[in-house]
Amino acid sequence: MSEGFPQAVNRLLAALPDAEYQHLIPHLQHVSLSSKQVLYEVGEPIEYVYFPHRSIVSFLATLEDGSTVEVGLVGNDGIAGIPAALGDNITTTTATVQIPNSAMRMKASLLKSEFQRGGVLQSLLLRYMQAQHSFISQNVACNRLHHLEQRLARWLLLICDRVGSNELPLTQEFISQMLGVRRAGVTEAANTLQQAGLIRYNRGKITILNREGLEAASCECYEIINGEYTRLLGTGRG
Repeated sequence: MSEGFPQAVNRLLAALPDAEYQHLIPHLQHVSLSSKQVLYEVGEPIEYVYFPHRSIVSFLATLEDGSTVEVGLVGNDGIAGIPAALGDNITTTTATVQIPNSAMRMKASLLKSEFQRGGVLQSLLLRYMQAQHSFISQNVACNRLHHLEQRLARWLLLICDRVGSNELPLTQEFISQMLGVRRAGVTEAANTLQQAGLIRYNRGKITILNREGLEAASCECYEIINGEYTRLLGTGRG
């Protein structure tokens, strides 16, 4: 690493050979991401791509009535703005910072050029896109077929893996928007998990108390999603 330059805590960047990472360093900028910051809107050009550190970015689909639901997320396992690598920098989702922290950002046009060069970066991004496709597909099945308590447990585990902490700054209102359910349903599901001694919820913060128990309370979707990231990228559980 260059002196004074932040170490790559994004696992996708960290998986690059040192020579390729050194090549990217002059084009990477360390930035802070604030809560609810919008990185790009539906239909707008993607100017920058982001490699999160301990921040979480959610991809939201918005319906005509203004309601939103999370259709994907990225943390230190990947990149926000992947359509830019494919030659189309217009997206059909809104990218919003769910948990604030920091990230490395790069101009989207440069990512496209680097992707076309081939090398390990291209291979990593292609495998990452496959992992994201598996995540979205499993998420659809999970939202349709599994109980809310299972879905909440699965979602909290995925967030925990990408933040690297058992303490998550999340409100029930925000979770309800991400899961596409009424807040009352999230309150009931969170209470069930809390009464089982798996989590503690207090003033906009959820603490995971029993990781093993929360995995048992989750549906099989967590292990399937995590397994795909591990198989394709070696970046599953944090």
